[in-house]
Amino acid sequence: MSQSPAFRSAVRLVALLNLAYFAVEMVVALRIGSVSLLADSADFFEDAAVNFLILAALGWSASRRAKVGTALSAILLIPVLAFVWTLWRKLGAPTPPEPLALSATGLGALAVNLVCAFVLARHRAVAGSLSKAAFLSARNDAVANIAIILAGLLTVVTRSIWPDILAGLGIAVMNLDAARAVWRAARRDAEDARA
Repeated sequence: MSQSPAFRSAVRLVALLNLAYFAVEMVVALRIGSVSLLADSADFFEDAAVNFLILAALGWSASRRAKVGTALSAILLIPVLAFVWTLWRKLGAPTPPEPLALSATGLGALAVNLVCAFVLARHRAVAGSLSKAAFLSARNDAVANIAIILAGLLTVVTRSIWPDILAGLGIAVMNLDAARAVWRAARRDAEDARA
């Protein structure tokens, strides 16, 4: 079942969408100095990497897929590191990001992530930790994008760096939780492969 052509096509589409929007968000984040967008762009890159790894691992044995699942749990930590790095820089130069660009880019990211989540939703029980990683990434990203949109709106009112920073912190926390969930699923896959 993990070799289903429909699942392969879904994962390929999601990987390409994530890679494309990574570039969009990275450019905007650097232009407007947004902590949350930079963390989210790193998350898009991580999602693309996760999905390309899943695509490669689909034909592998259950024990090898479990190992990839464990590696994916580590990859899910990349946005956390991006957040910490960007936060450090932002606190050194506390200028709020441009709120309209922040919200508009967050809205585009939400659209991409909703498409990805819907594409993956019907396959989330396929391929154990691999499909769980892909689905959780897309689902968490949609929630994160709502936070980015709200951060942009709050920045209009407050002209503060804090809505952007708090949205970035939320993205980091969600990725820590997703990494833990995927690691546990990979451990279960490994136990099933040994049984």
